[in-house]
Amino acid sequence: MTRPLRPVDARDPAAVLEALRVALAGGPAVAPRFDGSVPIDLPGAVPVAVALVVETSGSTGRAKRVALSADAVLAGAAAADQALSGPGRWLLALPAHYIAGLNVLVRSITAETQPVILGPGRFDPEDFVRAAARLDHPVRYVSLVPAQLATLLDAADAEGRAHAAGVQAVGDVAVGRVARPGVAETLRGFAAVLVGGQATPASLISRARLLGVRVVRTYGASETSGGCVYDGVPVGRTRVEVVDGQIEISGPSLFDEYLDDPDRTAEAVTTRDGLRWYRTGDGGVLSDDGVLSVVGRLDDVIISGGEKVSLGVVERHVRERPGLETAVVVRAEHPRWGEVPVVVTTEEAPDLTDLRRALVERAGRAAAPDRIVVVDELPLLPSGKPDRVALTRAVADGSAN
Repeated sequence: MTRPLRPVDARDPAAVLEALRVALAGGPAVAPRFDGSVPIDLPGAVPVAVALVVETSGSTGRAKRVALSADAVLAGAAAADQALSGPGRWLLALPAHYIAGLNVLVRSITAETQPVILGPGRFDPEDFVRAAARLDHPVRYVSLVPAQLATLLDAADAEGRAHAAGVQAVGDVAVGRVARPGVAETLRGFAAVLVGGQATPASLISRARLLGVRVVRTYGASETSGGCVYDGVPVGRTRVEVVDGQIEISGPSLFDEYLDDPDRTAEAVTTRDGLRWYRTGDGGVLSDDGVLSVVGRLDDVIISGGEKVSLGVVERHVRERPGLETAVVVRAEHPRWGEVPVVVTTEEAPDLTDLRRALVERAGRAAAPDRIVVVDELPLLPSGKPDRVALTRAVADGSAN
């Protein structure tokens, strides 16, 4: 049995919300797309269990169409409510075709609350504060990417300095706009601020928590209906294991398949102990008490001078350095070493010798960045994640220098 698949323009989050509401009630499945177009290879119908098709960002390879059942996305929402402070009202600050943004909509549906939608365009602290003020509910949530959290914390810091000096706060330093008072107070007003955990610097989390913000570091993927591990701990009935260094996840929020791609589905899913497990492609470590630490993508390993180097590990250490919290580390060819890590940032370049010394001490000689490239703006995917493919290409052809 099948049901119709309906593409919906994700630039209209309200339309996606209503389409999701219908899909979860048994109506046509929904495929949120940034422009609402219907690609020639998108089927007109999907298996009857499928309620949502999410096209992944393709940040490290070709995109995949993740087919999720209503049961899966609802299980993810229920587990989140259980792990947080129960149902509440959400601020949507992420694109509505990105799994974290879709989660905001699904959790709003299950909580029977109306999400407040942040307007399109450049993320701005003033707009964020104004939108958050409309959350007339005792339990308030927001989900952010690390760059958004960093922008808000920078605005809160500027606000604090300005108040101390007795002048009006400057919120969005990048565009020189005056922020509304209360960035820090607004952040503290959320029951939880969820932020994607794999590439979130520990220093960023520490800054938020020192400010009194209740930050929850999340880990998951479109294939797991979004975040299913909070602060390293699986939520609901999610199970996590590390097999040969790779994180594998099982639980009721797992996807059904990659649409019309059985070979890729077979590569990503295995059965063990009577359970379906999703091979994430991420490296990780489980502590003795079951807390997960994500090391980075297993497919981002380069060979530099005969040594294996995880770009994810290098990036994690780089982002712990002041001023480099949103830097991206990509690969580049090198005539002597084969491949080397390169740091790309929008901030003023720090001393390369000092940075290399710090990376050698923490991750080994081959982890030392070959150079630092400063760009005016990091190219982003619609999800808000850095476009690593574009950055790698720009570094290779010199256009990012």
